[in-house]
Amino acid sequence: MDNYDPDMLKGLLPRLKAAVPLHRLGTEAEVSAAIVFLLSEAAAFISGSTLRVDGAAPNPSAVWPASEHDRSRPYEGFHRAELPDNLR
Repeated sequence: MDNYDPDMLKGLLPRLKAAVPLHRLGTEAEVSAAIVFLLSEAAAFISGSTLRVDGAAPNPSAVWPASEHDRSRPYEGFHRAELPDNLR
């Protein structure tokens, strides 16, 4: 994210957050946790599937819009994770 033009992100990031039903962007730890799971023995019986780590972005519609809430706390499980400057 730090490689993007900060001015471009100022207009884009608020719109992206509003389009996701969880009303936030995913964290590096949330994506990494899904990858770690898929690489683990616990995923041994999984094949030919897609694990979507997208905050339910494609789910709302004009008929069923996402309601406002503040119940989705980000998972920050990896202690070395750093928020990109452009997201601060």
